[in-house]
Amino acid sequence: MSQSTPSLIPIENADGVAPDVRVDASGLYCPEPVMLLHKNFRELALGGVLELTATDPSTTRDVPKFCAFLGHELVASEERDGVYIYLLRKGEE
Repeated sequence: MSQSTPSLIPIENADGVAPDVRVDASGLYCPEPVMLLHKNFRELALGGVLELTATDPSTTRDVPKFCAFLGHELVASEERDGVYIYLLRKGEE
């Protein structure tokens, strides 16, 4: 049984959600993008929105798992020419 990559939710479907914080993890590889998420989410207020930009394809697996495990919401995500963009809303950890 092969693992499938979750489908990405277009940023256009985020209904005007604007990020409070932008994190650029371009050029970093697993586990560094998720480590940056942890660091920045600690400082983000409950309900705050973080935009993550990454180039590591493993983020399509890691970011949804990060949200599910820690109780955050993956608002939207998409891939543009090898760049992955995610909008995440901080939930209660």
